Amino acid sequence: MAETSLHSELKRQLAQPGDSLEVPYDGFIIDIVRGDLLIEIQTRSFSSLRGKLARLLTQNRVHLIHPIPLKKYIIRAGSDPGSQKKRRSPKRGRLEHLFNEMVYIPDLISHPNFSLEILLTTEEEYWENTGAGSWRRKGWQITDRRLLSIQETRLFASKEDYVAFLPPGLPQPFTTLDLAAQAGIPRRLAQKMAYCLKVNEMIRLEGKSGRANNYLMVEG
Repeated sequence: MAETSLHSELKRQLAQPGDSLEVPYDGFIIDIVRGDLLIEIQTRSFSSLRGKLARLLTQNRVHLIHPIPLKKYIIRAGSDPGSQKKRRSPKRGRLEHLFNEMVYIPDLISHPNFSLEILLTTEEEYWENTGAGSWRRKGWQITDRRLLSIQETRLFASKEDYVAFLPPGLPQPFTTLDLAAQAGIPRRLAQKMAYCLKVNEMIRLEGKSGRANNYLMVEG
């Protein structure tokens, strides 16, 4: 299997004595097996995980680990062998970015066998001008990611861990525009957060303000 340096390094750092790595199970390869716990490390989008997780969770506890880079350095391979250009990316990750991925598997937030761990990291991202990269990168392709450090970890094992993202003092009802303003995040991200919380009945729809949905927190 092809894996990035980031995935390989996380697997090495997170494994504990007695763990088994790269274990074939039910037609899949599990990154880490720790007793009856299946641990998956996902450094890319969750969009490809839905079927795998749904199947594994029917009879197993699954712990999903996902890194979000707080700080990232972009390293471009130069035209001369061995030459590189390094710069710090202006993008900075934050915990709320987990909803960019949880929007693909929102119902798993409430699954009793599912837990999520977010690693806030410092990373290097390697680019090569292969011509096969996205049009946004003008032909540059990301060829590898490497871990420099893990700054913080956060566990999400219950619905309360997710509803805690709603800022204190949020008006009731509120719109995603209110949520974006008070949380200091883009509205698109606030919409993904609201969707995930609504699917899990942590908030509910309560009419509209113009074209914007109103939401109310669900007590208990």
